[in-house]
Amino acid sequence: MEKRNNKPFRDFGDFLQMVFPFKVQKISINAGFTCPNRDGTKGRGGCTYCNNQTFSPQYAANGKTVSRQLEEGIRFFSHKYPQMKYLAYFQAYTNTYDRLENLLAKYYEALNYPNVVGLIIGTRPDCMPGELLDELHKISKKYFVLVEYGIESTNNETLKFINRGHTYEEAVETIQRTHKRGILCGAHLILGLPGENREMILSHADKISSLPLTSLKLHQLQLIKHTRMAAQLKETPELFHLYEIDEYIDLCIDFLERLNPDFYIERFVSQSPKHLLAVPGWGLKNYEFTARFNKRIRERESFQGNKV
Repeated sequence: MEKRNNKPFRDFGDFLQMVFPFKVQKISINAGFTCPNRDGTKGRGGCTYCNNQTFSPQYAANGKTVSRQLEEGIRFFSHKYPQMKYLAYFQAYTNTYDRLENLLAKYYEALNYPNVVGLIIGTRPDCMPGELLDELHKISKKYFVLVEYGIESTNNETLKFINRGHTYEEAVETIQRTHKRGILCGAHLILGLPGENREMILSHADKISSLPLTSLKLHQLQLIKHTRMAAQLKETPELFHLYEIDEYIDLCIDFLERLNPDFYIERFVSQSPKHLLAVPGWGLKNYEFTARFNKRIRERESFQGNKV
């Protein structure tokens, strides 16, 4: 494969610039949904790594309406870019897990808010009924819609160990159904889950490359305090390999080399609040990681799809 536009990988920001003639910013929404892996439908306690406090900003606190969260989030960003438009990012827990009328009411509450031009909906692949896809298809005719599915791993043994509650095959089937409705799909993977060696991690790139995805989020395994996985680290440390920063950067580059060159990459890392994070504590801001990543991929003269 050849590198495009002299960039080593396709950046999700470039995709948004291609879609929209103006700047857009995601505003995270906690709409008060739960998860079938928490309420007893599929399990209790959720995934072993899960603590939603790690990715819900202050303005997306429980109890606030969708409109209130948008108001506060937009106020945070609008002073810098007054002409900016916004994407309502339904992020916390499973944002397709409720009665259809409740889901649509919250989606349309967001879409009816001034300067909101679309939705990004984070969910599980086992929580996307056909009737909801029908409604999202209708919405996508007027607004930007991207559904982001948490795959996490393509290895079913890993998914079982982390108490994920679905299989990789379910993720494949749901992504294909979503794509057939003309709805954009994103995916999320965690690199370094317990029991997965380097080759197993890289094989995820091979497997997902055949899926009809627009975007991909990667992030390193982070162990959050008071989660089941944090306890497992103490009980069975031999199952874990916690990557140092430079080792993880090389892992991501190896992953990119085997990845479909048409996917847009949204991120390589996630940054959990220090007071919640157990390990690893790299002590880097996201922009500092990006600078080191870009330097290393140039040194290696590598790029996305290099080995496809």
